[in-house]
Amino acid sequence: MITLTSDFGSPYPAAMKGVIRRHTDAELIDVAHDLPRGDPRAAAFWLRFVLPEFPPAVHCAVVDPGVGTDRDALVVRAGAHVLVAPDNGLAMPPARALAGDEDGVEAWTVAVDDPASETFHGRDVFAPTAARIRAALDEAADGESPDADAVAETLAGMDDLAPATDPVDIRFPEPTVERDEGGDVTAVDGEVLAIDRFGNVITNVPGDLIRGRDWIRVDGDLTPVAETFGAVEPGERLVTVGSHGYAECDVNDGRGDGAFDLRPGDSVRFVPDSVSL
Repeated sequence: MITLTSDFGSPYPAAMKGVIRRHTDAELIDVAHDLPRGDPRAAAFWLRFVLPEFPPAVHCAVVDPGVGTDRDALVVRAGAHVLVAPDNGLAMPPARALAGDEDGVEAWTVAVDDPASETFHGRDVFAPTAARIRAALDEAADGESPDADAVAETLAGMDDLAPATDPVDIRFPEPTVERDEGGDVTAVDGEVLAIDRFGNVITNVPGDLIRGRDWIRVDGDLTPVAETFGAVEPGERLVTVGSHGYAECDVNDGRGDGAFDLRPGDSVRFVPDSVSL
């Protein structure tokens, strides 16, 4: 299969699908086309969360504020998966998640005509590249599902790919954890990574640091910790652990971003209720 991800909305992804269909009859699956516009970091976060649910596939992802510049087009092998994306860092976090470690990730740049496209690299560069790779993998595998070594060999043999010397990377920040002399957590300073369409504020704080508590202070405001939204009344704030494993600042039947006044990139401080301020 080939998955497609972008910030294009509609109808631009249809043009990409049309180009791909001219080269391969691979199954096409839309991951999302309403990602935050021009935000590779948000795309990297969501793809790191979603793509590991797929069997090996070619993943074409385009969130590209650098369209029309000299930014490279990138092909990244992650185990038996392949990502095709602009060289702006968005491919690297999901690649590491797919491969399981750094060793299973390798990258190539795509040789394209100059200019390959002025405004629609998704259609003119990334979609045809994804299609060519899918067709090459299908031919090499002869009906079998290619393993990581077969994928690496196929990509290395493609004439329009050259090893990438220094691909752009995105690294998500780690929270700062303060502990007392006994090792108990006294505070966690984190950062907002993303906000979903429901207004749930997703931080970089691992859920294990807040799970099991009844109350926690979020930037000084006492907030219940709950396993489900339904544990608090509609309109009430809560902190919970999302399906991605990180602490979220949410509102039952409301928007957490407004209630907590938080946006992507903002700092957020969690302090257990048991700690004296």
